[in-house]
Amino acid sequence: MKVKQLYTLFTVLIVAALVLAACQTAATETPTQPPAAEPTEVMEEPTEVMEEPTEVMEEPTEAMEEPTPMAEETQAVPVTGEVIFFSTQFNIVEEAAKFRTILQEGGFDFTGSEEGPLVDMITAGAQAGQGDLDVVGALHGTFPPLQDEMMNMIDIAEDLSADREFSETFLETGLLGTDDTLYYIPWMQATYIMAAHQDAMQYLPEGADVNALTWEQFGEWCQTLLDETGGPKCGLPHAGLFNRFLQGYLWPSYTGGMVSQFKSQAAADMLEWARDSLWPTIHPQSISYEFMQEPLQSGEVWVAFDHVARLIEALNAEPENYVTFPAPAGPEGRGFMPVIAGLGIPKNATNPEGAVALIDFLTQPETQSRILRELAFFPVVDGVDTTDLPEGVALEASAVEAQANSPDALPALLPIGLGERGMELNQIFRNAFDRSVINGEDITTVLEEEGANLQALMNETGAACWAPDPPSDGPCPVE
Repeated sequence: MKVKQLYTLFTVLIVAALVLAACQTAATETPTQPPAAEPTEVMEEPTEVMEEPTEVMEEPTEAMEEPTPMAEETQAVPVTGEVIFFSTQFNIVEEAAKFRTILQEGGFDFTGSEEGPLVDMITAGAQAGQGDLDVVGALHGTFPPLQDEMMNMIDIAEDLSADREFSETFLETGLLGTDDTLYYIPWMQATYIMAAHQDAMQYLPEGADVNALTWEQFGEWCQTLLDETGGPKCGLPHAGLFNRFLQGYLWPSYTGGMVSQFKSQAAADMLEWARDSLWPTIHPQSISYEFMQEPLQSGEVWVAFDHVARLIEALNAEPENYVTFPAPAGPEGRGFMPVIAGLGIPKNATNPEGAVALIDFLTQPETQSRILRELAFFPVVDGVDTTDLPEGVALEASAVEAQANSPDALPALLPIGLGERGMELNQIFRNAFDRSVINGEDITTVLEEEGANLQALMNETGAACWAPDPPSDGPCPVE
């Protein structure tokens, strides 16, 4: 009993300290316009934006545009009692001030937390039988270790869906591979999309729909641009977040998986196509591109793929000159990598009614619109007003929505369960592409060798499969 009481006391003291720190921050900080920055992606790396950005949402979340006043007031939700809300997102000073202002209009507040301490707090609270918080706001990868401590949100999602439409794709990710347990309600997202200069549109393959392209059509488009303009006009961020292009787009689109199908025949066929048909049409300076907004603005590249945070400057500067659209699809679907944040309720929450009211507030289209405008995270519900967004953000929003709602959408989540060894996964995918496509090594040999490295990584970390791979019992198998 003494141990349990000490554990409980220790947990309460942690919470009290965090709440006091949050209150002191709120009292002394005033909102300031954040510098143009890279977003939070996390998911298992720090806040990749939304990548490098927080390649967490992977560096801190940062607003892409100066906030503008809402044309319409966000609907407030009546709440009974205090709601204790901890979030791994919006922990940067400027972001926290903006988010706190949004929350206060609904009668709420929040405390920022890093992922590790938050997971420890929830786990300790569950073991002590003490409800320390009511709502958890975090990226998808934070929830798997908390499955035993989180409430099933299926009925709540059904109730909320009566007056808003959630993306089915993101609702499914909240199931964490189960059939009937929803561990979080989708909250917001970031991702990677395509952007093209208007001058490139006349060279689209005949009959191609830019919002429903295939990778083969993309290759044909790049070849036509090369032939008709006298130089390569398609670019990829090989020196930037290229690992996400491989893990979230090419491999899933062609194989239906990421880890499990890494060395499959479909993967070999994809690398052969990339070597023989795609890469020869890609601008040779791609090897040094980190952010595609710069070559787009200079006119060096007319068609590009990148994270939304790494395209926004070009789109904001000359929105009338660009078109944005979903990434192309392959034989297995339109692979794409959403950076998803969710809202969950611990089983021992002291104010579950208030927790539901907070989640209701944050997922209303009006609130989602304001978070998009001021904090540059994209909606997970339909019906969000984008008419008064900065033009570049509006361009991205349309592509993000079209990609997530594509009938063949195949979400590939950020790696889960690798911890600090996530960079090793990134390097294995890069090695497979570079050795096969750029260096011309034998594809089968490369896949066997890098596949062995990948299996060793899965075995040593014990990481189970994550979407789009099917759930595994134990380390994810590399087939």
